[in-house]
Amino acid sequence: MDEKFLKPYDPAAVEGAIYKKWEESGYFNPDNLPPLPDGSPRSEPFCIVLPPPNVTGTLHVGHAYEDTLQDIVTRFQRMRGKKALWIPGTDSAALPTQARVEKNILKDEGKTRHDLGREELVRRVVEFAKSSENTILSQVRKMGASLDWSRYAYTLDDKRNNAVFTAFVRMYEAGLIYRGNRIVNWDPKGQTTISDDEMVYEERDATLYTFKYGPEFPIPVATTRLETKLGDTAVAVHPNDQRYLGYIGQTFTIPFAGTMLTIKVVADDSVDPTFGTGALGVTPAHSHQDWDIAQKNNLPVVQVINEYAKMTPEAGELADKKVLEAREGVATWLRENNLLLKEETIKQNVSTSERTGAIVEPLPKLQWWVDVDKPFTIAHSEIQGIEGGSRITLKELMKKSVEGGSVDMPQEGFRNAYFHWIDNLRDWCISRQIWFGHRIPVWYRGDQVYCGLDVPEGAEWEQESDVLDTWFSSALWTFSTLGWPEKTEDLATFHPTAFMSPAYEILYLWVSRMILMSGFHLGQAPFKKVLIHGLVRAKDGRKFSKSLNNGVDPLDVIEKYGADALRMGLIAGAAIGADIKFDEQRVKGYKLFANKVWNIARFVLSQEPAGEIMPNIKDEFDAVARDITDDLEHYRIHLAAEKLYHYVWGRFAAEILEESKGIRQPADEYGATLYYLLENSLRILHPFMPFVTEEIWGSMPEKKGLIMIEAWPRG
Repeated sequence: MDEKFLKPYDPAAVEGAIYKKWEESGYFNPDNLPPLPDGSPRSEPFCIVLPPPNVTGTLHVGHAYEDTLQDIVTRFQRMRGKKALWIPGTDSAALPTQARVEKNILKDEGKTRHDLGREELVRRVVEFAKSSENTILSQVRKMGASLDWSRYAYTLDDKRNNAVFTAFVRMYEAGLIYRGNRIVNWDPKGQTTISDDEMVYEERDATLYTFKYGPEFPIPVATTRLETKLGDTAVAVHPNDQRYLGYIGQTFTIPFAGTMLTIKVVADDSVDPTFGTGALGVTPAHSHQDWDIAQKNNLPVVQVINEYAKMTPEAGELADKKVLEAREGVATWLRENNLLLKEETIKQNVSTSERTGAIVEPLPKLQWWVDVDKPFTIAHSEIQGIEGGSRITLKELMKKSVEGGSVDMPQEGFRNAYFHWIDNLRDWCISRQIWFGHRIPVWYRGDQVYCGLDVPEGAEWEQESDVLDTWFSSALWTFSTLGWPEKTEDLATFHPTAFMSPAYEILYLWVSRMILMSGFHLGQAPFKKVLIHGLVRAKDGRKFSKSLNNGVDPLDVIEKYGADALRMGLIAGAAIGADIKFDEQRVKGYKLFANKVWNIARFVLSQEPAGEIMPNIKDEFDAVARDITDDLEHYRIHLAAEKLYHYVWGRFAAEILEESKGIRQPADEYGATLYYLLENSLRILHPFMPFVTEEIWGSMPEKKGLIMIEAWPRG
């Protein structure tokens, strides 16, 4: 027996060396995996792409859970004889990365990006991102992630650049990408557009004002944002509301808080006649719903708030005021003119930017959009329910991919939420007003517009200054990482990928858009199965946050207890989809479990593998192995982990091994049985606890290779 077993298991002493051994073996790369035990090559592919963490980020417990979950699945499939590929990568996180660099430059040099110019700022952001890259990648390695680092991808590397620009040009030529004026979510602090999914809604107290535009205006309306009423061009009522039928179609010109309003009464089915006054003041420039009403009724659009959240000259006497000052200004005018009918304090969800915390202003902007409602001809389709050559919209493509089963989304709650989101989906704004990122491949010269992969010939062409939403490039992730738009062997072998398991907070941001992009560009689903996981929370169920000072650094946990213990502490007992309450005591318990496995090995390896394997004990273990295999095949990973724990500690260690000690010469009766149980327990434990199992495996008699490529027990 190896002398190392005379001491307790010390994960800190072995984990680094073991990971290095794995990397040097080359077995993370499926091209290097050995053939199956019968000598035949591995033919069945299994592929996962790692949801790319921010290149400038650090590992948090959410990453740790996600990495563990996907690594367990990948290691299991590798041992099952599949050509298992797990692709690593990082995301540029363009908006926060540029913001951080700009903040540093302002602090250190007192300069803005405009002082530096685009080329110099982008150079510095790229430099900063590259210097941070190794931090997150080394931290992912510490979790034991068996990623194929030879296929590492970065959303802004040359291959992904080519994929992004190719995708944009193809969709532009298909008429699905267009430039137009529409309402966007504008971040006044970040000075850029953001998507609906990049907003955080904060509950705040607000005043609801019920008022009339003027003494002769017949219909009262209510709002919490009086400053926007300076841009109203209509009042909408339900077409069947008897109170207001006689006013539909009438137009009123009214002096209002230092400006003149022209208000037309229009009918619209979207108005709820039972809510409030049953009438809606229509501000086309500052509300998504009002913009839609204005488009249907050919109403003018009057912008009264600018990009800095100040009032425009169209606001009349309140021009240049901040929005809150203008709000109070309008309220004061209404009071003075006896037009304010009621004021009441209510709770309101205020939309704020996730990145900057600023209150989001809906504004009309000339932006680039993906049209989700325009029919196109899908040239090739492997998606169930969609025939090649048929006409379809992107919304229909996203819906049918899941309805037809090409994407298996078995969690009913998330599936229903996905369909509801699609039903209410607007065109996707894909342009951002920053400099770091994929610059839109469009050039202008006078009235001429050119879109292409190469710079247009001739002089005086000026490229679009905006960059693409980072989710545009991320949406290509399952196939851009496999070499698309080139027709690579990887793409043919591994796409559609097998499995995806992101957090529910990016179901709409990422999962839906991957389905959209893969369907349009390849006529395939991006993955065969998607299981949405929950959030890792503090022990008391609250979110981790700096303000609560309840954060957990997974690297600190690994240093104290080892990566295996952290992995088991996150996975065991936590069904995919449910939030996980992180408890350090559970992790501590699994460190004891790792040491228990170590002690089991010490005892067994001190015996001779003599005698016959006891059929009853073998049959019992094989039944457990089959049960655990079935759990893993159906992604009941939390149950598999619990069953393993209870069998290895509660049955193998506490009963079978102790029974063997009661025999005067245990090797005569139990030796071969104990070796069978140890060897196969290590195999089944390996996806969950790869480090301790690999360390023990190296001391097993006649075991020359790595356990990570051993065959899974047949049961």
